[in-house]
Amino acid sequence: MTNSTDYSSNSRASISHHTESARKTLRKSLRTARKSLADSAQIEAANAITTQLNEFFASFFSNHSNECSQQTTINTASYLVNDGEVNLSPFMQQARNTLPNVRFSLPVLHPVCKGHLLFLKFDENTALVKNKYNIEEPVLACPSVIPSSQLDVILMPLVGFDTKGNRLGMGGGYYDRTLAFTKRTTNKPLLIGVAHDVQEVERLPIAPWDIPLNAIITPTRLLQF
Repeated sequence: MTNSTDYSSNSRASISHHTESARKTLRKSLRTARKSLADSAQIEAANAITTQLNEFFASFFSNHSNECSQQTTINTASYLVNDGEVNLSPFMQQARNTLPNVRFSLPVLHPVCKGHLLFLKFDENTALVKNKYNIEEPVLACPSVIPSSQLDVILMPLVGFDTKGNRLGMGGGYYDRTLAFTKRTTNKPLLIGVAHDVQEVERLPIAPWDIPLNAIITPTRLLQF
């Protein structure tokens, strides 16, 4: 989600000034890199990611064949494109036909717990509104909420990544706060970062609240950790 500030003054105090400065510098340069991609490159990336994700979910169903019957629903959180991110709408549209077991949800800014996310069911008929960051999200309706702990897969946008599974977000900490529970349990969703190849760096400066990813998908690679 779009926010250029870190968690709070207390959180900033828990990492060195050098680390904080390095993260801000990287965030700025990587956002510029992905937003500078030509429209044709963005379309190619979206199509390539669609292929990658189809293969990933085929493997997911194969590996969980004993658990996944024809009636099993795979609750999958996705996102709507913003700020040069990889567009997942083509994948979600195609998946309605090719992956009928996959049920999508989208992140919504939590109306009560500041800095947290809710995930609401999403399909082609879902009404959308723009949040304070000008990002579309489902209209809040309690019956449509899927608790984070009940999600099977979360496809997460990111600003930068490294080959250790570390993710640099927009700086607001929404995903890290919402997914902090994953550090305390083995029953948790698969966290899949989605990125352009230009968003890779050799090594990300890490903060203690960062939630590592299980995999990263780019137009050319699937990295699993």
